[in-house]
Amino acid sequence: MKKKKAFSLGISLALVSGLILGACSSSEDTSSESNSDKTVVKMMHLWPEGSSNAQYTIVDDIIKAYEEENTNVDIQTEILGNEQYKEKIKVLSASNELPDVGITWAAGYMKPFVDGNKFTSLDDIVKEDQFVAGTLDAFSVDDSPYALPLELNITPVYYNKEIFDKYNLEAPETYDEFLSVVETLVDNGVTPITLGNKDRWTGSMWYMYLADRIGGPESLNNAINRTGSFEDPSLVQAAEEITKLVDMNAFVKGFNGLSNDEAKGYFMNEQAAMYLMATWELPNYTTSPDVAEEFKDKVGYFKFPTYEGGKGDIDSYVGGPGVGLFVSEESKVKDEAKKFVSYLVEEWGKRSVTDAGVIPATVVDTSNGDLDQMYIDILNDLGNATNLTLYADVQMSAGVADVHLNQIQALFGGQSSAEEFTKTQEEALAAEK
Repeated sequence: MKKKKAFSLGISLALVSGLILGACSSSEDTSSESNSDKTVVKMMHLWPEGSSNAQYTIVDDIIKAYEEENTNVDIQTEILGNEQYKEKIKVLSASNELPDVGITWAAGYMKPFVDGNKFTSLDDIVKEDQFVAGTLDAFSVDDSPYALPLELNITPVYYNKEIFDKYNLEAPETYDEFLSVVETLVDNGVTPITLGNKDRWTGSMWYMYLADRIGGPESLNNAINRTGSFEDPSLVQAAEEITKLVDMNAFVKGFNGLSNDEAKGYFMNEQAAMYLMATWELPNYTTSPDVAEEFKDKVGYFKFPTYEGGKGDIDSYVGGPGVGLFVSEESKVKDEAKKFVSYLVEEWGKRSVTDAGVIPATVVDTSNGDLDQMYIDILNDLGNATNLTLYADVQMSAGVADVHLNQIQALFGGQSSAEEFTKTQEEALAAEK
């Protein structure tokens, strides 16, 4: 984790490097009557105890430790699942009622909040060489950070080794081998891939990988940054491959109506052989006390396969910095909120590695940690990455991202052809310029 490489959005990069995340319908509020003499800092985050236990526990422990060290402070939390969180943040922002501390994604998602003067600059609490090179850039506008990153993620394909062994399958390295795996599983009545595309960004990752493997990282990145077009032949071909996978019955039945959290259950319950998701899932396969060791032992992962004749390579990833912490510009306790954010980020970096198997955005020495082998392998992959393309919807503005995600769902659902998908996305991007 001490290696440093450059990070940039759009073009290819080499780096050490979310969401996403399990959508959960529940909401938790751990706030209580606060002593009037205490400074109350309100925080919203998106790691419910049920679906994101490792992250929830880390944050909860950090809050308790902070309150013990700062007895005049009361941290009150509201906890929502991913999609509910996104919706509520929009409402709170529009009414100037953002929490003192909250979660944001990077780049295009964050920029409207910064432009609207909703987030405050965090220049004054960033410590020199605190973050893996480039991660802070994704949360900066005009060279000033408006959130501090917590995570780094890459997106492998997790698979059930026992199911693969039963049908004499091996982890595929080429896309043709991958299609053969899918075909064998379908022929034997096994669901090859679970996917919760009700949340849409889940399907986007499949499309992004195919775009990368066929056209190289520049094809999709250039289409988004407008030095290229979304109607590039490689992007059309990537969409055609999605349609072929759907026609092969590669994905779990009803995938467009399943949330990511619901779809994940098929993999966790061994009802599907593969699950493409970012490394925020690592706790479920390494450290989570709520997951049986017997199941953890069955889980392996492989890099998204290469495409014959394609320009992308196997060490190019979809991923990037995960979520970060912002402080509201309107906060009446801004100084205390910043102090808490600084503390949380630093402690998260120390604890997330060993306590949860979550890759932090801060530079952390893991050489003395007793880490699961899968975690070590992922770290090595991260260090050898030739490119990391930030999630497409995060790169885009909110309006264009919504078009992209709706079209992803339509493409997977058969309501949009490859040509219609790319044409509609190109028109949305072009109209913004």
